[in-house]
Amino acid sequence: MEETISKNFIEQIIEKDIEEGRCKKVVTRFPPEPNGYLHIGHAKSILLNYGLAKEYGGDFHFRFDDTNPTKEREEYVESIKEDVEWLGADYDGSIYFASDYFDKMYECAEFLIKKGKAYVCDLTPDEIREYRGTLTEPGKNSPYRDRTPEENLQLFRDMKAGKYPDGSKVLRAKIDMTSGNMNMRDPILYRIARMEHHNTGNKWCIYPMYDFAHPLEDAFEGVTHSICTLEFEDHRPLYDWVVQECEFENPPKQIEFAKLYLTNVVTGKRYIKKLVDDGIVDGWDDPRLVTLSALRRRGYTPDSIRKFMELVGVAKSHSSVDYAMLEYCIRDDLKLKRPRMAAVLDPVKLVITNYPDDQVEYVDVPNNQENEEMGTRKVPFCKELYIEREDFKIERPKKYRRLYIGNEVRLMNAYFVTCTGYDADEDGNVTTVYCTYDPASRGGNSPDGRKVRGTIHWVAAPYAKQAEVRLYENIVDEEKGVYNEDGSINLNPNSLTIIKNACVEPTLGEYKPGDSFQFMRTGYFCMDIKDSTEEHRVFNRIVSLKSSYKPN
Repeated sequence: MEETISKNFIEQIIEKDIEEGRCKKVVTRFPPEPNGYLHIGHAKSILLNYGLAKEYGGDFHFRFDDTNPTKEREEYVESIKEDVEWLGADYDGSIYFASDYFDKMYECAEFLIKKGKAYVCDLTPDEIREYRGTLTEPGKNSPYRDRTPEENLQLFRDMKAGKYPDGSKVLRAKIDMTSGNMNMRDPILYRIARMEHHNTGNKWCIYPMYDFAHPLEDAFEGVTHSICTLEFEDHRPLYDWVVQECEFENPPKQIEFAKLYLTNVVTGKRYIKKLVDDGIVDGWDDPRLVTLSALRRRGYTPDSIRKFMELVGVAKSHSSVDYAMLEYCIRDDLKLKRPRMAAVLDPVKLVITNYPDDQVEYVDVPNNQENEEMGTRKVPFCKELYIEREDFKIERPKKYRRLYIGNEVRLMNAYFVTCTGYDADEDGNVTTVYCTYDPASRGGNSPDGRKVRGTIHWVAAPYAKQAEVRLYENIVDEEKGVYNEDGSINLNPNSLTIIKNACVEPTLGEYKPGDSFQFMRTGYFCMDIKDSTEEHRVFNRIVSLKSSYKPN
């Protein structure tokens, strides 16, 4: 029986356009404005547009919408390029820039002026807002609306020549000041702004507005389906007006889909910038953020992001997605791919009193108990080990199965040991735990069938590598919501815990920044790509082992 594959509404539109002959080759695009770093929501747009082009054998264009030099920086251009490439959206090395089309956009503006569809307006910004009307009251025509095409053409050319000060004149579309859609009430197409542009330098002193430039860029590149988020739905009539009045033979079609809203995260560029500027986070790539550079630094993988977007799907209406779903996707991606290593975050020394003083043996440890193909490694074992402080109790809590005096536990992959005593300092803090071992239980197996209910991990003390471990939680206080009434962020005071003196097994010294692992019984970790050195290794917790998300 042939499997039925469900198509989302965008795929249905594209297939209908192909079937009816309106589209011969699908062309999609991802057009970020280089005014900040991309976040998890942008990944949805990247993967959706790239995936559709690939699905229908078409082309995917990666284009910078760089029409506003007041906010754009080369730093953002480079970070966005890195993010798109990291996600695996192949653009064949060709990057498009809206600014490359400034000459052609200017020609389109003159074309509209000559048609009587655009005019130069001298109203101030406040006057334009006043004339625009409200949602319940129609706007009124500018007193400059009836200038002749010849007069408008000369004024526009004088604007381009730099004869007028910034903000003194604008070019507006002549549409309908009584329209129920505010975007159609003679929107601004060009403004005067003497700003140096990262790509065109000081060539221009007039710049096109986004709503004018964007449809033209799509049309120039032969984009067939301009896929954007729902906030642009009210802008679609203007998008269509621009490509129709500029008389493109095969105009692109705009389709809107719902944005990705993730619970308890900060995605607004203004808010992230404030966190960065105030020193609350360590830059735009701080692992507590959900910028793509932050997720990459924390240890998320492109495969996990793609899996997440598949689960989220494509919809026409807004909804929020639980952050736990994203965490589920990275756990699911790493569990069979990454080695499971020993790391003791809060170490206390364990001394095996009956183990030979100078003896060192190497025990076989599976690299991943759920994936035998990953093989095994040799790990040193000796008289003095480090264990987690939580794995020993002076007073046994109810149902506690780990070390306390008289109890026997399994040292993972090594031996059975029985606790015989401990040392503590004058404040009562345990400094050393003592035990004896059963030599016949090598490999952690009972020679006589006796049951041992507790199993703990360890690191051989003389061979342990010291490391810094960073435990990340959500930067938002989840119980209070993301924002306060004054618009500030409800910060979680425990969003970062730094452990300076963790002990990790010596094998971890062979890995490099960016590599990830499961630390036994603790979580998934990634060696930090920014702060790790051979002398000072830093590990970021990607995600804990336990999940609150249940896949369908």
